[in-house]
Amino acid sequence: MKTRILAGFVMAVLAIAGLVIVSTYVGTADARALDQQEPREVYLITAPILKGTPVEEFGESLTLHTVPAAVVPAGALSSLDAQSGKVAGVDLQPGEQLLDSRVVDPQALEAPGTVPVPKGLQEVTIQLEAPRVLGGQLTAGDTVGVFVSFEGEEGRESKTAKDLDKILVTSVQGAPSTTEPAEGEAAPEAGAPAVPESSLLVTFAVNADTAEKIVYASEFGRIWLSLEPEDAEQNANGATRSDFE
Repeated sequence: MKTRILAGFVMAVLAIAGLVIVSTYVGTADARALDQQEPREVYLITAPILKGTPVEEFGESLTLHTVPAAVVPAGALSSLDAQSGKVAGVDLQPGEQLLDSRVVDPQALEAPGTVPVPKGLQEVTIQLEAPRVLGGQLTAGDTVGVFVSFEGEEGRESKTAKDLDKILVTSVQGAPSTTEPAEGEAAPEAGAPAVPESSLLVTFAVNADTAEKIVYASEFGRIWLSLEPEDAEQNANGATRSDFE
């Protein structure tokens, strides 16, 4: 008799515990479902935003929309306060939600071996042999003086002059030689800079007027570059044959 009473008591306890567990699970599920329906504010792209556009210039290309939390992906943005100074990392299309992964630091978009172009300037590229580019050791971020030589004409002497000062180099393309020395030739000294075998492409950041001069000199004259840091002297009067006589 006591055994039956005890068994009945245990079954009653288990039934109550099961009911509590089921009720708790259902309540939690309901809470989760309700949470998924809670409205959330997110930024929605309303007009195309080009890659590299600063966040501060997004302007009317995005607006805040209220949508169910269930359709909001991780990283969706509802504020741009923490994105100051960043840019669009990809082209953004209308209808997209703005995600934090879509805005990046400007440096993330720079190609290796380049420096950013200052605002208001443009880039122009010329081809030069290695000796005219510091033996090929010029690097992006350097500033250079641009020497230009023109042949004399109509009784005028040929002349070389440093016409442009402290021009920013944004890129230098042209890999140094990595070929093994031929049999019998001495190997280059360890740590010595390699010299490019071919011409290099040097890109400058300049204004329109300076770009015209560089292109003209490249087309009709000869160009030589010097490394010209900020504290370098700029005094130069040009040189002609008579200066060496």
